[in-house]
Amino acid sequence: MKIRRASERGRTRFGWLDSWHSFSFGDYRDEDWMGYRSLRVINDDIVAAGGGFDTHPHRDMEIITIVLDGALEHKDSTGGGGVLRLGDVQAMSAGKGIFHSEFNHSKREPVRLIQTWIRPNERGLAPRYNQERFEFAPGEVTRVADGRGRDGAMTIAQDASVLVALPGAEGVAHKLAPGRGLWVQAAVGGISVNGQRLQEGDGAIVEEPGEVRIEGEGSIAVLFDLA
Repeated sequence: MKIRRASERGRTRFGWLDSWHSFSFGDYRDEDWMGYRSLRVINDDIVAAGGGFDTHPHRDMEIITIVLDGALEHKDSTGGGGVLRLGDVQAMSAGKGIFHSEFNHSKREPVRLIQTWIRPNERGLAPRYNQERFEFAPGEVTRVADGRGRDGAMTIAQDASVLVALPGAEGVAHKLAPGRGLWVQAAVGGISVNGQRLQEGDGAIVEEPGEVRIEGEGSIAVLFDLA
């Protein structure tokens, strides 16, 4: 198991934004951490009250956003938009080009989110926006985005699955198929992955096929099952 420790990540900090980067992003560059398989970005962002990202472009990237605390307001050039809270997940395909903005919906409280970028399996697709609400429950693993739209997940243009796990008191398991790779991100609280302890913000790569056991009562983990 290869572990990316939270303290070793890159960081962007100014005014209303405090962002930790598991992989190279913006002005932060680490040749050893340019992504993992099709997973290109994991940003752990805290946006202060009233702060946010003005309208800016993206292209040829599948962007999945998971709100962990607070409320995030989104608008984009497809006409998509809404306010995301814990349980809400956004899947945006930038395709051949999209413009969007993201702001903290609250004027008093910060918002914390995990934003991830996955490279698509085809360039120049039509941009699209989707937002769904999921019922995350302790002891369950919920598939929120998937290349085949399985289990009610939002469809993305890549052979990948994004899952949210709440281990609860008993822990949870994910079965990894041969030839695939799994990135486990400790999003809220500490977890253990097959007995290996991770602190909040740590990430781990698992490539041994079979059952991957995740434990940590009160925690939230985000899993990326990748071709």
